[in-house]
Amino acid sequence: MSIEARLPPPQYGLRLKRMLGGKAGWNGVVLQILFVAVLVWVGYEIVANARSNLAAQRITSGFGFLNNTAGFDVNQTLIPYSGSDSYTRVLLVGVLNTLLVSVIGIVLATILGFLVALGRLSPNALLSRVSGAYVELIRNLPLLFQILFWYLAVLAALPGPRQSISLFSTFFLNNRGFIVPRAIEEPGLMPFLGALGIAIVVSVGLHYYARRELFVRGHVVRIWPYVLGLLIGLPLSIVAATLSYALLERHFLRRRAVAQPAVAQPAVSGPDLGFTSRPRTGRDVPLPLPVRRLSTSRS
Repeated sequence: MSIEARLPPPQYGLRLKRMLGGKAGWNGVVLQILFVAVLVWVGYEIVANARSNLAAQRITSGFGFLNNTAGFDVNQTLIPYSGSDSYTRVLLVGVLNTLLVSVIGIVLATILGFLVALGRLSPNALLSRVSGAYVELIRNLPLLFQILFWYLAVLAALPGPRQSISLFSTFFLNNRGFIVPRAIEEPGLMPFLGALGIAIVVSVGLHYYARRELFVRGHVVRIWPYVLGLLIGLPLSIVAATLSYALLERHFLRRRAVAQPAVAQPAVSGPDLGFTSRPRTGRDVPLPLPVRRLSTSRS
């Protein structure tokens, strides 16, 4: 005959007391309730005091100003923006710019940290010590100090836009940033990029083919002439073909314009100003303006 053990009672009150008050029991629950009540009262007093002071000084509060016109421009925007837009629009522009800078900073910081870590693990004593000194210097300096250093000691020391530091009359450095020329898309740019991409893909395929021939059959395949011809010859041939097509098209359009007779336009009626209103040809000569001789007799 087996004897079964009896289960302990649930004791829900004890569990609730331990969950809310911990080891202090119901006294801890009372203290927590009092603390939350004090926080609510302090927050209410702060909000009421701020509202009364704003009303006394006739200062409107709220978010209604977001619909007003901003009245200023932003240099770098990811979305269309002008000074006549609202504060909501400029707030969105600022958020997008912040996200862009954050993503770029994260990527660059990751790459820099990886390179510095490799430098510290390098067997080269000079590279290892330089990387270690960089890590110790940057890590032991406060972030606010670094921001002030780059802003006041570096950016503020640069000249203004009119006194920019010119590099080869193409790149300009001033306190507003580093200005570089923007690439303008020409008709032959996309074919050139396409040819360059095809050349890179084929070159990578040739590289894997040469490695396979070397490890499987033991044959050494020279691929550098083909790779050089693909990376240089194919894009240049595409550019030459595109330029030749553009020149031929311009030549045919010019010949067609010369072959077609000029359509005579009707003369424009109006006061006689001394010049013709017909399209000028080789025979058209501008007529002289009529000159009226003034009498100079004295009374």
